[in-house]
Amino acid sequence: MHSSEPRSIVTPLDEAALSSLRAGDLVLLSGSVHTARDAAHRRMAECLEKRMALPLSLAGQVIYYAGPAPAKPGHVIGPIGPTTSTRMDPYTPLLLAQGLKGMIGKGRRSPEVIRAIREHGAVYLGATGGAAALLARCVRSVRTVAYEDLGPEAIRELLVEDLPLVVVVDSRGTDLYEIGPAAFARREGDS
Repeated sequence: MHSSEPRSIVTPLDEAALSSLRAGDLVLLSGSVHTARDAAHRRMAECLEKRMALPLSLAGQVIYYAGPAPAKPGHVIGPIGPTTSTRMDPYTPLLLAQGLKGMIGKGRRSPEVIRAIREHGAVYLGATGGAAALLARCVRSVRTVAYEDLGPEAIRELLVEDLPLVVVVDSRGTDLYEIGPAAFARREGDS
């Protein structure tokens, strides 16, 4: 059973934190998170296929599937909402094998990605779509790490504080999209 109180977790993610999370848990994530979308994932996969080093170490890291909008004057970053995660599914097992431990996005993941999450003891976290401006308030600093030519899709390192998320797929491969509707149906049947 998941906790209704948000749990604070900090990057880099360690095995103890990962194994304690359950699908449906609410979390407040703090620490370093990297943004990357389709184009950056494609480039990282190409690096690995060519046996080249990645532009950053993925060990224990979290990738946020987002491309931030430009910052308004006086703001650290512009709105930064989650991208649909299935677009990264072709690359995700490869990156998980490199030590990636968390992904933030929205929507379901493929059975192959869920198997890889379980195999590598990682988690998939959901951010609320449509709340990009509110999520940006959790970003304390931002710097471009790689692929600057990709503009908003460059890899950026964000320092976040209490980024509100939900565990969608836990390290055991339990998928909230599967267990959530079943739990709701049971409660409706009890009425």
